[in-house]
Amino acid sequence: MGKVITEFTISLDGFIAGPNDEVDRIFGWYSSGDTDFPVQSSPMVFKLSRASADLLRESWGALGAIVTGRRDFDVSEAWGGVPPLGVPIFIVTHNIPQEWAKKESPFTFVTDGIESALAQARASAGDKDIGISGTQITQQFLKAGLIDEIRLHLVPVLLGAGIRLFDNLQDENIALEKILVVDAPDVTHLRYHVKK
Repeated sequence: MGKVITEFTISLDGFIAGPNDEVDRIFGWYSSGDTDFPVQSSPMVFKLSRASADLLRESWGALGAIVTGRRDFDVSEAWGGVPPLGVPIFIVTHNIPQEWAKKESPFTFVTDGIESALAQARASAGDKDIGISGTQITQQFLKAGLIDEIRLHLVPVLLGAGIRLFDNLQDENIALEKILVVDAPDVTHLRYHVKK
């Protein structure tokens, strides 16, 4: 069985996007390198440093399914109708968008909570990893003790305002163990094991 991971690009002050969901100031590292990195199931090609390309190739290649929330789905404009990274994606929501409520939809909408979404993602992913995306869903998974690993791509910028990744954890005391640090141009890649 694969790991349950969450992976975000994040500013030094803890934001994964600006106040209006803008990410241009933190995603510069996707285009500042000299190594072509074609994104699976997408026409996009990132220009990464060799270190970043090697890390993402390994990380994204091990991914078998993604669980995210409705807000992430909406803000991403349903990824143009193509699941990110070409893996099955499970959207946790209270209301299924009617334009996607059809058998041939490339997305699976889950209305009975994160545990159900995780079970469905595990069944789909087999032995591969499950990616948890979206800040609110990530926070819910952390509170429930369901995340095995946190992967951060820390960029040297202070946004000052926006969407924080680790808000709303209240009095949760989540202990982490550092398992990887990769210093690359314009970004530091960090991985932490969540102690349970």
